[in-house]
Amino acid sequence: MDLRVLNYFLMTAKEGNVTRAAALLHVTQPTLSRQLKGVEQEMGVALFDRSGHSFTLTPAGQLFRQRAQDMVNLMTRTQADLQASEVLTGTVAIGCSELQSMAEVADLMDTFQQCHPQVKFALHSGNTDDIKAGIDRGVIDVGLLIEPIAMDRYDFVRMASKETWGILAHETSKFADYEAIHPGDLVGTPVITVLDKLGHDELTNWSGKYAAEMGNLAQYNLLYNAAMLAQHNHGVVVCLKLNQHFDHLKFIPLVPKLELRSALVWRAQQVHSRAATAFVEFLREKKG
Repeated sequence: MDLRVLNYFLMTAKEGNVTRAAALLHVTQPTLSRQLKGVEQEMGVALFDRSGHSFTLTPAGQLFRQRAQDMVNLMTRTQADLQASEVLTGTVAIGCSELQSMAEVADLMDTFQQCHPQVKFALHSGNTDDIKAGIDRGVIDVGLLIEPIAMDRYDFVRMASKETWGILAHETSKFADYEAIHPGDLVGTPVITVLDKLGHDELTNWSGKYAAEMGNLAQYNLLYNAAMLAQHNHGVVVCLKLNQHFDHLKFIPLVPKLELRSALVWRAQQVHSRAATAFVEFLREKKG
């Protein structure tokens, strides 16, 4: 299966209409339909539900779209790297969890670009699971993750900053006057907590015997939407302290204090682009 056919599939998935997709791809509709049928035969599953000229992705098609986009992105980056001149160019993909240590990463990126101004960075926001999946698939070069991390699978450099856990509570809630949150304080209160399993396990350990008594209103992977719930006084958000302001919400730390370190990680023994390799060596020199 070549790159052209993957682009045919992606365009059809995006447009949801084989006639429009064929026009944008500058091919005939029968040609496009034949190519898509060939992809399905090669994969051994139906990727589209067809209704006239309308094409809707099946569950298998949704998974294939993600993989196809990864392959196209990797090929595009590889072509750019292979065609690079002696001047270091290219793009380094960085996966970013919502952490205070992102300020350190920003400084590292700035210092690196002062030496290599032709190198660009692509930032991918997500939680730990999202970023690790991107690293493992090869679409993210370096990820900023909170510990604990399965370090046997990754090389890494640690950040100096510590990440502090607490809650975001509405200014009119009973917690607004609290100086700290202790285990058991949140029993009986709707709680919005992290979707990330490792983070969730740390919080469960901190809560101890009260963990089973806490009501889970919702889970989140990025903080903004969870904060919107708390702003409407729909529970409290268990989260990391960020240099970010949310109207009508107050951050209250956990006690005993729950602080974790973070690290920039990359896949051990993976072949990187020239730009990513240079950035990894720069990280080792600055933070190793």
